[in-house]
Amino acid sequence: MSPFPLKNDYPLYCAGQAISTTQKIPVYDKYTGEKACTVSMANADIIEQAISAADAATQAVAATASWQRKATLDHCCKRFEERFEELAQALCIEAGKPINDARGEVTRLIDTFQIAAEECVRQRGHSMPLDRSPRTTGYTCYYKQVPIGAVALITPFNFPLNLVAHKVAPAIAAGCPFVLKPASATPIGALVIGEILQECEHLPASSWSILPCKGSAADPLVTDDRLKALSFTGSPAVGWDLKARSGKKKVVMELGGNAACIVDADADIDDAVNRIIIGAFYQSGQSCISVQRIIAHENIYEELRDKLITASKKLSAGDPKRESTFVGPVISETEAQRIETWIQDAVHAGAKLLCGGTRTKRVVKATLLEQVPKNCAVVCSEIFGPVAVLSSFSHFDDALAEVNDSIYGLQAGVFTNNINKAHKAWETLHVGGVVIGDIPSWRADEMPYGGVKESGCGREGIVFAIEDFSEIRSMVIRTRPIE
Repeated sequence: MSPFPLKNDYPLYCAGQAISTTQKIPVYDKYTGEKACTVSMANADIIEQAISAADAATQAVAATASWQRKATLDHCCKRFEERFEELAQALCIEAGKPINDARGEVTRLIDTFQIAAEECVRQRGHSMPLDRSPRTTGYTCYYKQVPIGAVALITPFNFPLNLVAHKVAPAIAAGCPFVLKPASATPIGALVIGEILQECEHLPASSWSILPCKGSAADPLVTDDRLKALSFTGSPAVGWDLKARSGKKKVVMELGGNAACIVDADADIDDAVNRIIIGAFYQSGQSCISVQRIIAHENIYEELRDKLITASKKLSAGDPKRESTFVGPVISETEAQRIETWIQDAVHAGAKLLCGGTRTKRVVKATLLEQVPKNCAVVCSEIFGPVAVLSSFSHFDDALAEVNDSIYGLQAGVFTNNINKAHKAWETLHVGGVVIGDIPSWRADEMPYGGVKESGCGREGIVFAIEDFSEIRSMVIRTRPIE
């Protein structure tokens, strides 16, 4: 048994108050399928109370000093460190994330709040002399960022801690009240964060809510004009629908992808193999920037392929609570069945299965395919599982074109030692970010992160999220000559 067992039931948080409701959402151990605990579910009345409280708290939160916001974020970091293993164990259970990956995510949770604590005390403003013509001589413009108001935050199941952090931490840093809806399948981490936020003396109590709920109950977070911004991470089908119904509010969305990784002829093959194995199969491929398409130069294709097969077969799959497990369960048996079907469909269409391709309940073995027709779902859609497909190229331009042959555009990786090719990839690839010498799955929490095309709009990364939760307010001063 975990040294940090889950509680039997977790309350929700409405206007900073813990509330237990009669309606519950069950949370399952994603490996065993057994019910691990329940969490209180928000209804329409509670959601209305949360939005009203956030709206009413707008001025009070905006008036908090930068040092007070920093103190809140610093306190959270301290408590996350103290509850580190508890958070990791909870994540391992509710998300099925292998325990070492879970610990890595807690580390990133702390990093993300630390970055926000540093950024919230930086000055964000500028002065602009306006004397470019006789008409504007004697005038100076000053502008600064001010909080946009109450914001809505919706997070997915695959990073229940760090993607909550990427929304909650910048909202606090920017001075914005917030209403958060965590994923119903993985709400525990967000609710533990709520426990810690309750301890923060400088955070106005009524200014935040964390509301597990299902289905259309969360619609007011999208449609209510009292909420001035919506930050959403999830699927394209859901995201674009939310944007269409969001009214006047600012919308930032990260919607996934089918990330590609180019391995050029001059690459260090062993290094590329080690990194691609992580990128493709880390947390069972349930990452928006998981390596799904591997595009290798024909001169090194066979060697790279064979080494990837050997490395993939060595990966331990199964119980995420075991220290040795690398590939744990996906979020549900339904998703595992879908992934297995996509693999089978590709093989029936002519693809060659190199390794894996089977599942045991929710655990899908690390899978590699080659010679996959481009219209197969494992190539053109987001697999969101431990599956990658290989193809070869003769000319670098062809590899770039293959990366761009996708409805998605989140990040791409390019293993090359040629600086000219690196710059060409940066100029040519229609994605939000290009990672040279590494996998597309690499991310630092302060960098701009987001996509184009079906992968969304706007950018995460603390500085950029603070900007999204802010608006520019200018002041013009006219100075007269002293007589």
